Amino acid sequence: MPSGIIIKGIGGFYYVKTENGIYECKARGVFRKDSKIPLPGDEVVISVIDEEKKKGYIEEICERKIQLIRPAVANINQIALVVSVKSPLPDFVLLDKLLITVMQKELNAIICINKIDLDEGYKDVIIDCYKGTGVETVCVSSVLNVGFEQLAKMLEGKTTVFAGQSGVGKSTILNKILDSYVMETGEISDKIERGRHTTRHAELLELKSGGFVVDTPGFSSFELSEIEPKELQNYYPEFRDYIGKCRFAGCSHISEPGCMVKSALENGMINKDRYGRYIIFYNMLKDKQRRKYS
Repeated sequence: MPSGIIIKGIGGFYYVKTENGIYECKARGVFRKDSKIPLPGDEVVISVIDEEKKKGYIEEICERKIQLIRPAVANINQIALVVSVKSPLPDFVLLDKLLITVMQKELNAIICINKIDLDEGYKDVIIDCYKGTGVETVCVSSVLNVGFEQLAKMLEGKTTVFAGQSGVGKSTILNKILDSYVMETGEISDKIERGRHTTRHAELLELKSGGFVVDTPGFSSFELSEIEPKELQNYYPEFRDYIGKCRFAGCSHISEPGCMVKSALENGMINKDRYGRYIIFYNMLKDKQRRKYS
C-alpha cells in the first residue's frame, strides 16, 4: 500500500501527498475508536479505492515524532518565531514563552525579525537579547525586499511552523516564500481550494529546495504547560554553562547566595531582560504548582 504525508485535513477529508500524487482520503473508523485524529504532517499508509479520482482510506498512522496542540500539526522540526520591530512592537513575553516551548520539545528555532524598514532601534535590541541563546536570527522586509533568500536557506529540508503575535507579518512573509520558493502546486490547489489569505486549518506547503512550511491560522497568546518550576532553567540555553555549579543544589537562580547564573548576569554574560522574564515565569509556574497541590 502507498505511503505519504498528510498535507491538509478539512471536513473529515485528508489530503495525502504520495509519490503518485495527492489522494483525498477518509480515516478508518478504528482511529475514532482509539481517539487518534490524523493531523497535517502525519506519515500515513493508505489504501486506494479509486486511482483515477485519487481517492482512498488512511489505514495506518505512523508513530509521531512530535505533536503540537496549537496549531494541531505533527512531525514538525523547526519553528520560525516572527517578531516585528514596529506595528506591533515586540512582545518579548510571548517570544520567550514560544522559545521555551521550542527548547522543551527539542525543535530547531529561527528568530525572524520583520519590518526592518520601520526600525528605530528595536532590531539591535532583539538581536542582543537573544544572542546568548544560540538561536539564528534573520532580518527581513518585504518593502526593502531583503532577507528572504537567507530565510529560504534556513527552511531547506525542514518542516517549519511560523509563529508570533498578531500583526507581525507572518502572512506577508509566508506569501513571499510562496511566491518564490514553494513548489508549483496546481494539483494541490485544485483539490483543496486553498485560500492564501483565509487560512483556518494547518496546511503543509512543499518547498522547491526540499522541506515544508506550515501555513497555520497562527496564535497571539500562549501559555507554558507541562513544565515544573525546577525544569525551567533547562530551557534557557544561556544558563547551561552554569547549571549545577551553584553553591546550593536545586538553586532557583533567583534569591540564593553563591548562584553562578546570577554571577554570569552581573558580568554581562546573560541578558538582564531575559533573566527578568525568567523570574516572572518561574514564579508563575511556582504559583500554578501551589494551586495544583493545595
